[in-house]
Amino acid sequence: MTPLAGGTTLLLVGAMLIRLTVTDTYQRYVKVGMGPLLLLSGVLLVILGAVAVVTALRDRSDPDEIDEALARPADAGDRGVPGPVGEHQHVDEHQHVDEHEHVDEHQHGEEDHDHEHGDRIGWLLLVPVLALLLVVPPALGSFGVDRSQVTAAPGTSPVFDPLPPATEPRPMTLLEFDQRAFDRDGQSMRNAKLKLTGFVAKPVDGNGFRLARYQIACCAADAVSAVARISGATGAAPARDAWFIVTGTFQGVGADGVPEFVASAVQQTPAPLDPYE
Repeated sequence: MTPLAGGTTLLLVGAMLIRLTVTDTYQRYVKVGMGPLLLLSGVLLVILGAVAVVTALRDRSDPDEIDEALARPADAGDRGVPGPVGEHQHVDEHQHVDEHEHVDEHQHGEEDHDHEHGDRIGWLLLVPVLALLLVVPPALGSFGVDRSQVTAAPGTSPVFDPLPPATEPRPMTLLEFDQRAFDRDGQSMRNAKLKLTGFVAKPVDGNGFRLARYQIACCAADAVSAVARISGATGAAPARDAWFIVTGTFQGVGADGVPEFVASAVQQTPAPLDPYE
């Protein structure tokens, strides 16, 4: 990769990080707290890329002068070499010069070809960066739910305390809902009115649909999903990846190991800015 291609790559990657941070789109891929670090990294990459591009353009401004400066001492030395003058020596020197020039031209041509080939490969590295600048990938959705799902073994010893009585539905993450469901068959939240928020992983799942949401420790690469089967909803099956707020009560754990939730109210909602729990 040439210095110009490398500097341009740094410049575009930095611009991409700044754009993702300023628009809060970065929350689709990493935890919210990493925003300031991403912004700082983007600014530094833009500065380094700009310096590299300016330096590369300055070095390439007049390559002919550089070549002449490098070749001039060698030419002067050749002209100052003394020696006997003769017809035979003149012919040998002439042939030697021709052969030397032919080899140099051949080697120089191969080097130019390799250099141009390497330049093209270096510039191809900009393609994915430009793609991310133009098209922002969405957050994780239903496609990966079955590939990374929370699993828990039912236990006999208590882990969660019973939920205190409340007059209003208690908001709960899907991860906590699953953990409580496998803790003594959900005794800690029996008859408690809960409110779950997530996206539709399966529009049709038994007598209802499957709600899911991801949890991440660092970034989307380590995401794990928590799920619940929602029953009691009326109307047509919801659209895949649509977001809903579901109010209801815990019913039990199904035969397939999915906690079940009986809905008393189902409300569609826009996807949150931070889609992870």
